[in-house]
Amino acid sequence: MLFSLSSLGTKEQRVVSAIDEMRVRLSYVVREPRRWVGLLRRSSFARAIQGSNTIEGYDVSLDDAVAAAVEEEPLEAGQETWRAVVGYRNAMTYVLQLSSDPFFRHSTALLRSLHYMMISHDLGKHPGLWRPGTVYVRRDPDGEIVYEGPDASAVPSQMEELVQWLNSTSGFPPMVNAAMAHLNLVMIHPFSDGNGRMARALQTLVLAREGILDPRFSSIEEYLGRNTLAYYSVLAEVGQGRWNPHCDPLPWVRFCLTAHYRQAATILRRAREQSRMWEELERIAQREVLPDRCILALMDAAMGFRVRNATYRAAAEISSNLASRDLKMLADVRLLQPIGDRRGRWYVASDPIRAIRERARELHVSVDPFQIEQTTLPGIDPQ
Repeated sequence: MLFSLSSLGTKEQRVVSAIDEMRVRLSYVVREPRRWVGLLRRSSFARAIQGSNTIEGYDVSLDDAVAAAVEEEPLEAGQETWRAVVGYRNAMTYVLQLSSDPFFRHSTALLRSLHYMMISHDLGKHPGLWRPGTVYVRRDPDGEIVYEGPDASAVPSQMEELVQWLNSTSGFPPMVNAAMAHLNLVMIHPFSDGNGRMARALQTLVLAREGILDPRFSSIEEYLGRNTLAYYSVLAEVGQGRWNPHCDPLPWVRFCLTAHYRQAATILRRAREQSRMWEELERIAQREVLPDRCILALMDAAMGFRVRNATYRAAAEISSNLASRDLKMLADVRLLQPIGDRRGRWYVASDPIRAIRERARELHVSVDPFQIEQTTLPGIDPQ
């Protein structure tokens, strides 16, 4: 037996409709041939990587998460953190690949393979294998046990049941199915380690198969990383300390719908901001007679990223030598400021470029979609 949802109430259905509307609007925005969309897609993927790993205690800067997304070396992350981040990046890249596979079916073999990709850097955590014994979730910092997973002998049959459910039709919206997939996997706790990351990856996979929106814009991992205490709190409320699928999962579903609503609004806001920024940067590039590709570097700098040769050349699809010349040129005209020595140099925005970012910003308002009558709102704060 798995956790299951009996029905959705009127409020839940209303919020689902509002999220669907925002996601359709966003799908039109990101499918248009605008070069800044690629940067938005990359940063969304990086924020998801950052958010999911931060929950597990692997703190990585957004710059290093971007480096992971484009398969470059980190600026700051330590070895252990970087191996965890790269493992998660590899698994999520495979999830993105599976999003459009016409022959796809969920399977326990797939879930074990994704787990191996995530955890293979530490063979002591049994990557790709069901856990061999009892597992406990302990609360930081006092170490108190807050959840005990079901007996290890039940894990294989429970995971087979979950896969059968994933391959069936539940009648609920995909966002709800994805939330329930996350809940069941994290409550079964089938692995020795990495269960939270696997549950979040599975949630994104279910959403990715929906096909309405690029999976990098469907994920709520960034939101969960920014709201970790609330995330743990609602799981504790539903789980009640041990495997008990009779508990009501509705608080969890409502939490996930709120996350989807706020994350969709956040990405729509970022899209509007980046569109305005790109227009200003285009005018600067024309004034300074710069190649159009240089706008990609200026956009990254305006967004607060450290611009490196590696990340710029990946975005612009140019050689390392040409990237170096472009970045030096942007520094010479005082649009970027170089930091560090030649080998490890990066660039940050000059004051005029930072000012463009400030002019493009929109006012954020944090809203609970279950407490309002009108749910078609402008961008809101993901906090």
